[in-house]
Amino acid sequence: MFDNLSSKLDSAFKTLKGQGRITEINVVQTVKEIRRALVDADVNYKIAKTLTDTIKDEAIGQKILTSVSPGQLLVKITNDRLAELMGGTKAEINTQGSPAVILISGLQGSGKTTFSGKLATLLKKKGLQVLLTACDVYRPAAIDQLKVLGEQTATEVYSEPEQKNPVKIASNAVKYAKKNGFKVVIVDTAGRLAVDEAMMKEIAEIKKEVKPSETLFVVDSMTGQDAVNTAKAFNDRLDFDGVVLTKLDGDTRGGAALSIRSVVQKPIKFISTGEKMDALDVFHPDRMAQRILGMGDIVSLVEKAQETFDEEEARKVNKKLRQNKFDFEDFLGQLQQIKKMGNLKDIMGMIPGMGKMMKGIEVDDDAFKPIEAIIQSMTPKERKNPEIISGSRKKRIAKGSGRTIQEVNGLMKQFDDMRKMTKKLNKMKGGPKKGLSDMFGGLGM
Repeated sequence: MFDNLSSKLDSAFKTLKGQGRITEINVVQTVKEIRRALVDADVNYKIAKTLTDTIKDEAIGQKILTSVSPGQLLVKITNDRLAELMGGTKAEINTQGSPAVILISGLQGSGKTTFSGKLATLLKKKGLQVLLTACDVYRPAAIDQLKVLGEQTATEVYSEPEQKNPVKIASNAVKYAKKNGFKVVIVDTAGRLAVDEAMMKEIAEIKKEVKPSETLFVVDSMTGQDAVNTAKAFNDRLDFDGVVLTKLDGDTRGGAALSIRSVVQKPIKFISTGEKMDALDVFHPDRMAQRILGMGDIVSLVEKAQETFDEEEARKVNKKLRQNKFDFEDFLGQLQQIKKMGNLKDIMGMIPGMGKMMKGIEVDDDAFKPIEAIIQSMTPKERKNPEIISGSRKKRIAKGSGRTIQEVNGLMKQFDDMRKMTKKLNKMKGGPKKGLSDMFGGLGM
């Protein structure tokens, strides 16, 4: 996400490295590079110029604290202005109503139906009873796709396969929801072109009929500046309440995320990555600015971990680690919990400094599969007691998992090294915390 932009901004800030103070000359040069990086990321030139002019005016004449370098100060100013450009603070979705109706709009192929399923998953986690409504009567298998997503998320789907009027379907769905006690109705509409007058009139009629508490515009972030232009055309007709950026895990340059708020004056409410139903995040402008600047996003990482990991299970694992009783069964459980957190590269990018280290490195979401296959090919007794795994057992495990003996040996060695390290830390005076400090201190870190 935003890898190219982050890299170019990092290069721009290097201009100020080693400088003792902020001057108009060194700021102008750095700001010029920042503007170029933003334009390369498909940010509208006028928006990029206004932003960088603000950064320049704020930076010139700033007094530098002895503990802060000019480069650090400019990063701080840029971070604040980027966050402001994207909205400043997160925007909540409105679920007030009896029921609350959320109307989904957007272009063909922008990911509206998948987003509808993801939004249902998110709202159900909050304890809301959700009804998905299939109003795309034009695309072949659109209704079937929504029903499949409904099954995956255990969400009821309202549809009328014989009805060809989306306005009537949406109206009947709201009546059905009221009668059956649903708190939220998500209306998935057909994709349309902003220039398609008949289709734009249709969705405007749906909005007038169901009076949604929230109208969301779903846009493919990979379309860059075109996404911003389309958002403006839709907003002029629909006056939507918020934007959803999809496919942020793709080869996106980031222009849509940075420009769209300024153009339509409507907040980005959600960002979507991947196809999994839990791959949807509330958009936080301040956190996104930090990630763009390579600072990571520890708050979001902790929130994801809290949602995914069972607190009681974590305590048990921690206790087993301290007693040096951590086994392959525990290891497998932890791997599966990490996978639930989402895209691996995205998660690693939330760790400060990790984004730069991961530059150019592809992280496959299936990276854990070979390890899982090896562990799952062990017997329950072998998982609980790794020390009993002999040469013949390794051959059987390798054959059962479809991996090589070398891979099995490699995993066994890494696991054994981890257990030895944990044992060493537990024995050190002061416990693991003191042990880690001593180890890193001895390495000069």
